[in-house]
Amino acid sequence: MLDVLGLEPDDERVYRALLGRPDSTATPLSDLLLVSQADVDKALSRLVGWGLVIRSADGQFTAAPPAMALGALISQRRDGLRMAEQALVTFAEEHRAAMTGSSINDLIEVVTGVDAIRHRFLQVQRAARTQVRSFITAPFLAVPPGENTAEPAAIGRGVHFRAVLDRAVLAEPGIIADAVDSLRNGVQLRVVDQLPMKLVLADADLGLVPLAVTPAGEPGAVLLHRSGLLDALDALFETVWRTAHPLELSSTGGEAGTTVELGAEGPTDLDRKILALLLAGLTDPTAATQLGLSPRTLHRRLRHLMDMAGVRTRMQLGGYAVRHGWVDPR
Repeated sequence: MLDVLGLEPDDERVYRALLGRPDSTATPLSDLLLVSQADVDKALSRLVGWGLVIRSADGQFTAAPPAMALGALISQRRDGLRMAEQALVTFAEEHRAAMTGSSINDLIEVVTGVDAIRHRFLQVQRAARTQVRSFITAPFLAVPPGENTAEPAAIGRGVHFRAVLDRAVLAEPGIIADAVDSLRNGVQLRVVDQLPMKLVLADADLGLVPLAVTPAGEPGAVLLHRSGLLDALDALFETVWRTAHPLELSSTGGEAGTTVELGAEGPTDLDRKILALLLAGLTDPTAATQLGLSPRTLHRRLRHLMDMAGVRTRMQLGGYAVRHGWVDPR
């Protein structure tokens, strides 16, 4: 827990033990924690150096109050992080200046292998300061749905995420649950019929473009630094984004084996999910599978929505849903 402050696991264990046992020595702490006395001595020495433990003249140790001692460490870390961020900006500017006129080998890095692509995919997102934009297509090779650990961390830093999904992706297992989580966290998602490639852009500085499998049988990708090519991909994303259909999915809905109530006042969260997926172009069987419904239940929900809207066709239902705010028209 305290490793983010630079403490070793033994340091934390000894400090926590001292919190309830002031004026202790190394021997009883060693017996209590089942740690060698030599390791306890080293931990106490480090804790004294950190200011987390006070040593008396007779060789007894007492934990310093956490609010004071840990608070001071946290403040120091924050100051250090602010200095590191300032250095990052400076280094980035120096790097951009140095890259001006660089050779093509300095602007493009070839990445080979699933593990290396996954590492770069996460790294690109961690490097973003303001926004991450992506094209998402199937199949998922390096990072399956639900395993993008860099996204929530970046969102926590205030990074804005926008993603365009290839329509076929919505049929992939787990993608709807992943999309619901992303939307709940503020990610904007849109759908198009077909995307030309996978793509991840971090600000206007980095781009990762997965490529076809190499002759050796491994997937490959290129990491692009700021360049005319990266600017072209930036423009491509914005062009596709403007014409893509928004994907809006509520966080609740039916599951397999669940009785679905037919609402009389208006569309339920499940109804909105059904409409969103069908307007995004999914077939009835695929939409039903993704929502954990039987085809019969999905058709019953659609019939109810058509009756509610007073329309006869699905095209009319789609237009009514957009006009009356049942789905996002943007």
